Amino acid sequence: MRHHNSVFHDLTKHIPWSVFDRLVKMHGADFRVRRLDSKSQFLALLFGQFSGASSLREIEAGLMSHRARLYHAGAKCAARSTLADANAKRPWALFADLFAHMAVTASRSTRRSMGDAVRILDATKIKLSPLSAQWARFSDDLCAAKLHIVFEPGTDTPLSAAVTPDNVNDITPAKTLKLEPGATYVFDLAYYDFGWWAGLDALGCRFVTRLKSHSKLTQTAQMEVAANTNIISDRIGLLSKRLSRSRANPMSDPVREITVRISSGKVIRLVTNDLDAPAGEIADLYKQRWQVELFFKWIKQNLKIKHFLGTSENAVRIQLFVALITYLLLRLAQAAQSAVKQPLTFARLIRLNLMHKRPIDSLGRPYIPPPIDPRQMNLEINSC
Repeated sequence: MRHHNSVFHDLTKHIPWSVFDRLVKMHGADFRVRRLDSKSQFLALLFGQFSGASSLREIEAGLMSHRARLYHAGAKCAARSTLADANAKRPWALFADLFAHMAVTASRSTRRSMGDAVRILDATKIKLSPLSAQWARFSDDLCAAKLHIVFEPGTDTPLSAAVTPDNVNDITPAKTLKLEPGATYVFDLAYYDFGWWAGLDALGCRFVTRLKSHSKLTQTAQMEVAANTNIISDRIGLLSKRLSRSRANPMSDPVREITVRISSGKVIRLVTNDLDAPAGEIADLYKQRWQVELFFKWIKQNLKIKHFLGTSENAVRIQLFVALITYLLLRLAQAAQSAVKQPLTFARLIRLNLMHKRPIDSLGRPYIPPPIDPRQMNLEINSC
């Protein structure tokens, strides 16, 4: 009888296993491991994300119930205690590096156009259990982590991620990013650092962000504003020459201030180092920030990052990066088919059919297995 892969098996085909094996060796993740290797741990956590399991015991029971279909997917049953021990001790950097590699591939695979590269920087707070207070306590009544993302709006793909305690400022991990010369970076007031802006400008990057109310601009030129638009004013000028008596402002080149009235009626001041693009284009770029907020909302509602399977920093980091990898696998699998257009509908169908043996591109319609060739049921023996 012809073999059909399960939906879970087809999803894991998008994982670069050769890269994973290389990272396992590089990080020594399987050194002196006897029972549950890193691949089995990874597949068990992926199973938990795709199936919506809310505990290690639920992952253990789910894998056991589908034991006969795990072999072809390269997975194996995992005891709750063994999986908990692996999450606490295996290096989280293994999964962070795998995510970074897959994010670049997913961006290329799902890109619809080859226009200018736009990168949106933002972060979201993720509440943790008080048991994680040893590393992630922000105040006496708040224990949280912060997920920092560089997001590509054209492909709805996170390109890089970092996890910090909630009391770390957004600009701190941003300063460690490997910037792409010529790219456009869009961010909000949490990244208000003139020195970092100057670094972007020096690399030939374009940035679009907001000006704080106390930041003054010395006007050097006034740009024309089209009628019947939400653009109130458009002018070029210089920021303050000094940040304090002893410190000069590193952002000494001219910048452009565009005053915009948004849909709520509020007036905001945008600033950019692009002195030539139409004002409407700059306003539209900043408006794209909303896409990363929708991304945060989607992963919080559809992936398991509200309830954590472990309380240690290592376990939390592993779960967050595995969740991001799960998102990439869903994006890659959806891009490879055309039957289901909505990401939420596709994710729900994946969850409902995870261990069924059927093609992923048939999830949006009733599936009729191909007929069995009657010759496969006959064993002809020629007598001598």
